[in-house]
Amino acid sequence: MEQAAFESGLYEICVGDSVRKNEPMSEHTTFRTGGNADYFVIPSDRNIFIRLLHYIRQTEREYFILGKGSNILVGDRGYRGTVIDTSGMMNNVSIEGEVIRAEAGAGLGNVANLAAEASLTGMEFASGIPGSIGGAVFMNAGAYGGEMSQIVTSVEVMDASGKVKSLAGSEMEFAYRASVAQRENLPIIAVEMILQRGRKETIKERIRELGIERAKKQPLEFPSAGSTFKRPEGYYAGKLISDAGLSGLTIGGACVSPKHNGFIINLGDATSEDILNLINEVKDRVRAGFGVELVPEIKMIGEFQGE
Repeated sequence: MEQAAFESGLYEICVGDSVRKNEPMSEHTTFRTGGNADYFVIPSDRNIFIRLLHYIRQTEREYFILGKGSNILVGDRGYRGTVIDTSGMMNNVSIEGEVIRAEAGAGLGNVANLAAEASLTGMEFASGIPGSIGGAVFMNAGAYGGEMSQIVTSVEVMDASGKVKSLAGSEMEFAYRASVAQRENLPIIAVEMILQRGRKETIKERIRELGIERAKKQPLEFPSAGSTFKRPEGYYAGKLISDAGLSGLTIGGACVSPKHNGFIINLGDATSEDILNLINEVKDRVRAGFGVELVPEIKMIGEFQGE
C-alpha cells in the first residue's frame, strides 16, 4: 500500500488531531530522548484501538503500542512506523467491589490511588511505577515484593489472527519481567484485577512510605526509564555496576546514577545514542569483570545512529 493511501486509512479511523505526522518521541518518553515517529495516533476508545490494530496489521506496517513512555528508548533517527498512544484517551478505570477493570492506557499510579480511595489493598507496590496498566502486565512489572501477576485475574488481548479474547491470569504465563503477551506479541486492550478490602488510611500511608523510600533511593529528579537492567540470577545489577567502579560513569549526557547504579539517567542533554552507548559500556565492563551478562529491561525501538 502506498504511503498516501495508508495515511488516508489512518485518518478515516482516527479523525482530527488524533493522527499526527513526524511526532517527536522525546515528548512521549520518560528518557526525554528520541527522534520523530512517522505517525503518532491516539485512539479515542477501545473500539478505535481494535480497528487501528486490524488496519495496520493488514497493511503489514510496523507499529508500536505506547503507554506512559517508560521502559523504552527510541532511536535518535526516529521510528519508521506508527506509534499508537493508549495513554491519551484509552485509560478508563472502573471499580466494582474488590474488582478493578482498567483499559491498557491507564496509569499505574492513578489506578493504585483509585484503589486506595476505594479502600482496596494489594496494589500499593505499583503506586510509584511510571508506566501504564497495559505495559505493566505486558512485562509483569513489580517492585517492593509485589508484581502484577499477583493481582491480575484476566487480560483482554488481540491474538495473531486479529481475534479479541480474554486470557485468565493463569493463562498469562507470568514470569520475571515476562508474560505470554510479551512472548507472543499480543496487544493488551484491558485488564481485570482483584484486590482485598483494607483500611483506607493504612493503604494511603503505605503508598506514602513507598514514595519516600523511592525518592531516597532512586534518581527521580532526572529523566530515566526506571531500572535499566533485569536482575541477573543470583546477583543485583546495581551492585555489579557499583563493584565494577561504574558509578557516575558518563557518556555524553547519559550517566550511571550515583544515587542508584541500576539507573541510567539523562543529565539534560543526552541523546538516545549516548544512552545506548552507556548501556553497552556497562554491559561490557560487568561481563569482563564478573562474567555476568546484564540484559536491558528497556525496549529499544526505531533507528539509531550506527544502523
